[in-house]
Amino acid sequence: MARIELENVSLTFRVRRGRVTLKEFLVSQMFRKPILAPIKVRALQNVCLSFKEGDRVGIIGHNGAGKSTLLKTIAGIYPPSKGRRRVEGRISSLFELALGFEQDASGWENMYYRGYLQGETPRSVRAKMHPIAEFSELGDFLNMPVRYYSAGMAVRLAFSIATAVEPEILLVDEVLSVGDMAFREKARVRMRQMMSKARLIVVVSHDLDQLPSLCQLGVWMDHGCVRQVGPIDEVIAAYTKHVRSGQPKAA
Repeated sequence: MARIELENVSLTFRVRRGRVTLKEFLVSQMFRKPILAPIKVRALQNVCLSFKEGDRVGIIGHNGAGKSTLLKTIAGIYPPSKGRRRVEGRISSLFELALGFEQDASGWENMYYRGYLQGETPRSVRAKMHPIAEFSELGDFLNMPVRYYSAGMAVRLAFSIATAVEPEILLVDEVLSVGDMAFREKARVRMRQMMSKARLIVVVSHDLDQLPSLCQLGVWMDHGCVRQVGPIDEVIAAYTKHVRSGQPKAA
């Protein structure tokens, strides 16, 4: 059984206004001058969503709308400041793919490290290493420390490792544009294979042309709030109309 429920979920970050130097701290203590309080950023506000097994959900919205924050809240990376998050099923997350690599370790060694983070065992990782290597197309570069990889090579390896799992709940954030054109096509095929096996999928993407072929439900996020939920075509149409209405007309 796979299920995601968010009930009145809000998430607030406290962001400091720059770094406080030792001198500024001492002056504030001597003259009782207050240090500027952190800024409160309301990343999510009273989000109520419920997804069940079999759902394929696409999340859309402008940059900074809260899409990726919502995905990380579902994943459990960000605990809600208010409200309740309930998830049934094992989560596999595909976002910030190259984050967390051991830079001085080789590609082969990072397969182990990342595999363990994804819940693999030493035995299961060993069984997947050569298929991961073959899919990544990195060849002898896998013997080199990851710090010498280009950004594209690191993402190739990370994507190959991350998609070697069989997920129950799959969370995806803008990973369909990895690598060069040939590898992007391979990535799309791999993603479709994963999506056919996953019980529940939530995808964040700006590719409004691609989403209807992947998802049947849509969520429009706007300034941390859910603006609309419904069939993906209807949500995309409403969002597109809203965006176009705010653009200046051509002379």
